[in-house]
Amino acid sequence: MPDKPPPPEVHTGQGGTPYPANYGAPYPTGGNQGYPPQPGYQGYPAADGSQNYPPPGGYQGYQPPAGNQNYQPQAGYPNAGYMQPSGDAIAMQPLPGGPPGGGAAGWAPAPQGAPGPPAPPANCPPGLEYLTQIDQLLVKQKIEAIEAFTGFETNNKYEIKNTMNQRVYVAVEDTCCCTRNCCGSARPFDMKIMDNHKKEVMHLSRPLRCSTCCFPCCLQKLIVEAPKGSVIGYVRQAWSCFHPRYKINDASDHTLLRVKGPCCRCNMCGDIEFEITSADGETHVGEITKQWSGLGKEIFTDADNFGVTFPLDLDTKTKATVLGAVFLIDFMYFEHDSGDVKKEAKRLT
Repeated sequence: MPDKPPPPEVHTGQGGTPYPANYGAPYPTGGNQGYPPQPGYQGYPAADGSQNYPPPGGYQGYQPPAGNQNYQPQAGYPNAGYMQPSGDAIAMQPLPGGPPGGGAAGWAPAPQGAPGPPAPPANCPPGLEYLTQIDQLLVKQKIEAIEAFTGFETNNKYEIKNTMNQRVYVAVEDTCCCTRNCCGSARPFDMKIMDNHKKEVMHLSRPLRCSTCCFPCCLQKLIVEAPKGSVIGYVRQAWSCFHPRYKINDASDHTLLRVKGPCCRCNMCGDIEFEITSADGETHVGEITKQWSGLGKEIFTDADNFGVTFPLDLDTKTKATVLGAVFLIDFMYFEHDSGDVKKEAKRLT
């Protein structure tokens, strides 16, 4: 009768729990010897190529550069000398959800070609970036109740809106009471144009000058500044016997565009157009339109509505100067004096 094969060796763990038959040899637990290395293993190679791991006796751990003696090691650690940071400022680690480090004010500089809104042109005055995106504006003068009922001249106020009737800027006249009521529509004025945060982005100045063809050397002029103190253009009245004419000039007083109005500036129930052309007068560029506001508003108030159009790619400073021309045209041709309003009201009543 053949001999039976010996039973397989059964390994047991702590407490006598048997391991599976194919589990292998148990992990040694006594003596803290760890798992035995493979035959021929000589340890982790050292930096010099020798097989001397574990390190030889007397190893003192990491040795810092010479001179760094301020490091205080933990208890039981070899006495090394890593330098502690001095009292200089230490860069703060970025916090979750916070801005990354670097760049101005802690922000990293934006990489080239990063997504986002396009940067405004280099010559765009601060606060006028919106003008680079539009080709049409509406200028609406606010009705002053005191002026409508008493004839007492008050500072003009305007709202500058886009084609969706959203307010973009606000224009406020800054003139003393005596000047308004003594000089009427021929008065000199300062006009502040502010954004929706009440920050002045443009300043218009009209000095006291003549407006008739009899004095061609002293015709009307409007100075456009953006911001205040930095001239970006001029609006000058050009000499003409019948048609109102203006020149849109740059900061060097060189003519860029021209504006020509109609001979008759009265159009019942219709708009009055001022054409904007190139400097030679040959090419149509845009127009300034005095819009009909309704019979009651036209007769009893001097609150007017204007529309101005220009090419989308027109220089931002030139757009701002054309916008300034709207206010000069309003004062010269459509700003009724208090006496005229009273006379018209009496005639109709």
